[in-house]
Amino acid sequence: MLDYLSAEDELKVLDLTTTAHKPKVIAVTTPEEIVDFQALVRMVPIAESVARYAISLVRGTRASDASSPDFVKKYVNFGGSVRAAQSLVLAAKARALMHHRVHVTYEDIAAMVRPILRHRILLNFQAESDKLSQDDILKKLLDTMQKPAA
Repeated sequence: MLDYLSAEDELKVLDLTTTAHKPKVIAVTTPEEIVDFQALVRMVPIAESVARYAISLVRGTRASDASSPDFVKKYVNFGGSVRAAQSLVLAAKARALMHHRVHVTYEDIAAMVRPILRHRILLNFQAESDKLSQDDILKKLLDTMQKPAA
């Protein structure tokens, strides 16, 4: 749980957000560099087995999919779409680069499941009643749908 700000910090927030104060913005990259970074991420290779793992996790969030676990069928109204799979793979590629690797691993996919999918699945009333969050469902999905053996 986060604590409230101190009175002095709250005063600073008020000063910065309710006055005509304009912060000085300093660019750290150019639009061209951002486009280049995006292209670099897309060039990171992903093995078919790792891509299939990403797809199986996304499909596993869909209650209507035959491969989804029973708890998904019980608690999820809407799961991730193909765009969720695209975002999951791109995020995993970026993570691989950030970890100084030039290929995507199963761990990259698993690490990005919650940040990428949590807002892409809609839980039903039963999940709310049982006090389950999207993160709870996604953690259980990761535990249930193990990565393929190497």
